[in-house]
Amino acid sequence: MKFVHIADMHLDNAFFNLSDKDIMGDLRRLEQRKILKKIIEYIKENNVEYLFISGDLYEHKYIKQSSIEYLNNLFKEIANTKIFIAAGNHDPRVKNSYYNKFEWNENVKIFNSYIEKIEEKDCNIYGYSFDDFYCNNCGIETIKVEENRKPNILVIHGNLDGAKKDDKPYNPILKRDLIEKGFDYVALGHIHKTNYDEKENQKILYPGSTISLGFDETGKHGMIVGNFDQELRLEFIPLDEKEFTIRELKVDNIYSKEELIETINELNIEENTYVEIVLTGGRNFEINVYDIIKFIQNDRIIKVKDETKIAKDLEKIANESTLRGIFTKEMLKELENENNLEKKQIIEKAIEIGLEALE
Repeated sequence: MKFVHIADMHLDNAFFNLSDKDIMGDLRRLEQRKILKKIIEYIKENNVEYLFISGDLYEHKYIKQSSIEYLNNLFKEIANTKIFIAAGNHDPRVKNSYYNKFEWNENVKIFNSYIEKIEEKDCNIYGYSFDDFYCNNCGIETIKVEENRKPNILVIHGNLDGAKKDDKPYNPILKRDLIEKGFDYVALGHIHKTNYDEKENQKILYPGSTISLGFDETGKHGMIVGNFDQELRLEFIPLDEKEFTIRELKVDNIYSKEELIETINELNIEENTYVEIVLTGGRNFEINVYDIIKFIQNDRIIKVKDETKIAKDLEKIANESTLRGIFTKEMLKELENENNLEKKQIIEKAIEIGLEALE
């Protein structure tokens, strides 16, 4: 039997902090649809019998009915493939969920908020859905896995080896419990980085997010393809044509906004990447990233982050018997007494502007 395992698509994600360019959210939502089509085409071309979706298929807060209809129409194209969905913490099966109020195609099975077992001719499939945005315990200890020739597969969203006492629990599951139960494959969701390793004979897998959601999700993103023949054979197939990368740029020897923009525009940026430029070092002028991004010519650079510090020796200036010395001394006191990082950055910016005005 062949299967495809995906998770954490987060369809209709808002992508609020993805980019300094307004268009990027819309572009990524279009790319989500493109990847969904690629998955469906792969299933059709390879006669895949099962599609396992391990939670966070869509964003409950932002999902549109038109997107659900689009998704369901894709599912209709693979009518001979049985689709099993385990709702996660971003798409829980709450009362007003589309999992409850929408009429899905007949090849779609959405698990309930208790462990269910579905017997198929060539496998047994167990699953569980979140019915809230958090989950303390899915009741996995109640499962009794049958010992027979058919593979036993679990489809579930959860935090593998996560702490049960976390303030925001996302169905903590112990790996040792899954091993003891004897599942032949566990299709996990929730962690956005895949734990697939082609050198290991793995049975408990996160495919990672199907499409990268931002710069905290670098690397390849895609799906797991499996085949139960004599033994389980697995493959990770990348789907996201874009890869998020972070480039550091030191500004110690840059002395104007114009020079910084020129330096960024001269960077060699690889194709099929989205890049965040992180500015570091000591800055010699006031940096406004929202002003700089407007003049960046390479569309692959979508975000600029300022992590620079004032290049001036503030302690030395504070010891001056001048107006700027008095100003700096008082502002450094404010800085020392402030614990909030964001407020510290505001004070640092105020010192910089004040010193420029007092030059």
